[in-house]
Amino acid sequence: MGYTRLLVAVAVLIPMHASSATSVRSTDRRSTDGPAFWIPIRSYGGLFIADEVQSGFGRSGGRWFAIEHWGVEPDIMVMAKGIANGAPVGATITRPDIATSWKAKTISTFGGNPVSMAAACATLDVMVEEDVPSRAEARGAQLARGLGELKDGYDWIGDVRGMGLMQALELVQDRSTKEPAPQRAKALLEAAKDEGLLVGIGGLDGQVIRIGPSLLITEAELAEGLDRLGRACERVELAG
Repeated sequence: MGYTRLLVAVAVLIPMHASSATSVRSTDRRSTDGPAFWIPIRSYGGLFIADEVQSGFGRSGGRWFAIEHWGVEPDIMVMAKGIANGAPVGATITRPDIATSWKAKTISTFGGNPVSMAAACATLDVMVEEDVPSRAEARGAQLARGLGELKDGYDWIGDVRGMGLMQALELVQDRSTKEPAPQRAKALLEAAKDEGLLVGIGGLDGQVIRIGPSLLITEAELAEGLDRLGRACERVELAG
């Protein structure tokens, strides 16, 4: 049997994957679980890219970027979304030696848009002034407690997971088998909408309710959101 030698150029990691259920790995830096896989990538000369498009700028709580929870310094980091509060902005940062190695020409139709750049600067100033990572950590703890209470009340909530203001409920048919319950997730999505609360659906089977409030949400606003989510859960429970 012949073997093919593979050249690994880069490894891309999303520290907190919102679209596929906000799974969070161990943050023990000694653990081989999760982001620790970057070690062999670098040993083969590859580069480690951290995708912080959704998890960056304090959303994970306590740190500006989610990858920091694992004590890892990426070679390249990409970010967008919350960077300018809705204005179209994306950014890539890297080490000087990697940046200067890029010799190809680049072109961007909308790159450097002055309005978007002004929005990004203003947004980042507010994030620093409001200490968004600390706020997300505090409100994330409040959110986790509230979601945990909902799990205690409904046996079709199989798991609560996430960090900071990026959390999720996994809905199941049975907690022991973890069989996904996508129809119940859709029902909860609609029930929440009826309560004036917008949430999202993710997960490989569409069984996960995604929750990502504003980074500047207040304690009272989050409490109200949890109350509305609780009423939505009750609607789904009564509907069977």
